[in-house]
Amino acid sequence: MTMWQKLDSLDRNAMTRLQQMPGQAVWKPTARGISLSGDGAGYLLFAILMAETGGARGVTFLLAGLAAFAVELPLYWLLKNSLKRCRPCHVMGDVVATVQPHDKFSLPSGHSAAAFIFASLLAWYWPPLAPLAFAWASLVGLSRVLLGVHYPGDVLAGATLGLWAAQLGLSWVA
Repeated sequence: MTMWQKLDSLDRNAMTRLQQMPGQAVWKPTARGISLSGDGAGYLLFAILMAETGGARGVTFLLAGLAAFAVELPLYWLLKNSLKRCRPCHVMGDVVATVQPHDKFSLPSGHSAAAFIFASLLAWYWPPLAPLAFAWASLVGLSRVLLGVHYPGDVLAGATLGLWAAQLGLSWVA
């Protein structure tokens, strides 16, 4: 068994366990709300608001975010369309998506990448927000798994991509 097959098997087992958790009537709507909080438009609106009200720190926050997303988005699409990993809801009979996926493939998780960029930048510019920001970003990633559109490995890959892109964005504006 190759390394990729082992990782895929771990992902599939985790998906099956998570989809069988009790209390779906409670956690699925909660996961949906958390996932929606990680949709793209809010990041730009927040960054523009910070640039308008946060002085020089707010402006550099916006610039670092723009730089980070300028790196992350093309790389995200390249990886997603090169790796072509099918979403769990498309290949696992016991996994049903409770949201409409934005595209056909799952690796890496774009929601996770964006959430971890945002959390990293918040943590850098406003350190007291770091625990809350990273907890929220982690919940965004977990929500995508619970909603059946990503494997845990997709979320880990997306988070890694987001952390890396944030570091690049910060280094370019520093």
